[in-house]
Amino acid sequence: MKQWEMLDVIEQNPDLVSGTWVFKGTRVPVAALFQNLKDGATIDEFLEWFPGVKRAQVEALLNEENVAGLLLLTESSLAQGWERPEEDKAWSDLEQLPPL
Repeated sequence: MKQWEMLDVIEQNPDLVSGTWVFKGTRVPVAALFQNLKDGATIDEFLEWFPGVKRAQVEALLNEENVAGLLLLTESSLAQGWERPEEDKAWSDLEQLPPL
């Protein structure tokens, strides 16, 4: 299994968005993807709303090898100021996302 820290499609820099994990080359937090998916958005909608993010970046993150680690990453981002979802069940549902 790949370690999410090693993915080349995301980065963490203390000078960008207070050190939150973002899509590489953007200021878009990774947590924004999961929050939008949780709220019912499609990947195409997310890409439309955040044009700096590439489909390949999203696909790499949602690859079934990486989902478990990214759930921890998202929890870390939430701890840094992102609002926690009302139901923890929504986060467990992300584990059931089909591979792209």
